Amino acid sequence: MTDAHDAIVETTNRMFRDLGEPQALVTAGDERWKAPLWRALEDAGLTRAWVPEGLNGAGAEISDGFGILVVAGAYAVAIPLAETLLAGWLLAQAGLAVPAGTMTLAPVRDGDHLRMNQDGTLSGRAAAVPFAREAEHLAVVAERGGRAMVALVARAQCALENGYSIAGEPSDTVVFDGVRPVALAEARREFTADNLLLMGAAVRAAQMSGALQGILERSVAYANERIAFERPIGKFQAIQHGLARLAGEAAAATAAAGSAADAIENAGKFDDEVVLEIASAKIRVGEAAGAGAAIAHQVHGAIGFSTEHVLHRYTQRLWAWRDEFGGEAAWALRLGAQVAARGADALWPLLAAR
Repeated sequence: MTDAHDAIVETTNRMFRDLGEPQALVTAGDERWKAPLWRALEDAGLTRAWVPEGLNGAGAEISDGFGILVVAGAYAVAIPLAETLLAGWLLAQAGLAVPAGTMTLAPVRDGDHLRMNQDGTLSGRAAAVPFAREAEHLAVVAERGGRAMVALVARAQCALENGYSIAGEPSDTVVFDGVRPVALAEARREFTADNLLLMGAAVRAAQMSGALQGILERSVAYANERIAFERPIGKFQAIQHGLARLAGEAAAATAAAGSAADAIENAGKFDDEVVLEIASAKIRVGEAAGAGAAIAHQVHGAIGFSTEHVLHRYTQRLWAWRDEFGGEAAWALRLGAQVAARGADALWPLLAAR
């Protein structure tokens, strides 16, 4: 990694440590912390890392954005940073300038499709859109004449059906009924709507890898502090085995998510090799999220489920992110179909090329 990458990651970590430390947010009991944290992130250009400077962005590398996401996952803070980053990346695929403020994107589920009408308006429904009601704008992909169009839409122009993720965060259905975009352009020729699903899966994998590192650090600290039978519970062999397993799952998630991010940065398009990396990462990191969350709660016992403790902020988001942009089953089916279509003789060269 470059010095610039390290500086971006350290800046992100410092901002979250100072303005978004999970236990401090739980203790605060309100959401007044959101505005100062978002303002700091936006002023530093971190919310528009994946947008070229000519489109009102920071012009950072793909790896820099994923580094930001890993840190954000490690703090499990409920703000639409990942969604704004991803929306900015989507707008950049069509050369559209990115506005200030919070953003989200649509559609985010395989099977949801939006249409661009002849009069330039949008039609369709997009379910489970994260942070829709808190976003000022949405970046959307719509189809017109077999081509992918990218549009910037003011959230106030859309109808919302409020919903929540398992983490209690907004996960709304957005209805585009004759909505006229603020800006509209055709995406670059190699871009398809499927690219958004792939990029979203890689983003969630990065966030989960960070969250797993977060619960590992907190679980180790708790095991060294919690006294039972006159000694820290971390001295008991069963707890040590659990923490070792958790460390292994966190390391595997970090490796898989990092490999997917590297593949995206180094490839010119979302080809079969990149799909392999992203699908494998979403599968492996999702499995690690399930196992890791269970171990962390076992170590913490009942206190980890309490409202006053931060652990549930991590594990609930891990469970939510695990399903968003496709769960393990969906990606396993896609990966299996891809391998089968290429034929048995092509499997080893595909794996060995990574």
